[in-house]
Amino acid sequence: MAFPSPNRFMRLKEVLDITGLSRATLYRKIQAGTFPHQHKLAERCCGWKAHEVDIWLNNPVTFTVADLDRQAA
Repeated sequence: MAFPSPNRFMRLKEVLDITGLSRATLYRKIQAGTFPHQHKLAERCCGWKAHEVDIWLNNPVTFTVADLDRQAA
């Protein structure tokens, strides 16, 4: 059985399915700095890093983008 790479990118539908957030709520949280930002993959394509979404899932209530910097250190 293969395990998905934590470095992979997740598309919008997968992020919405995993988090249970609506599209509008997801983008409001990104704007507020309480959800990881998406990364541009191509001209009309973006995705979220799976490990960043995992960090959010571990603490969705008090998450801020500064938590990503602390996890990287």
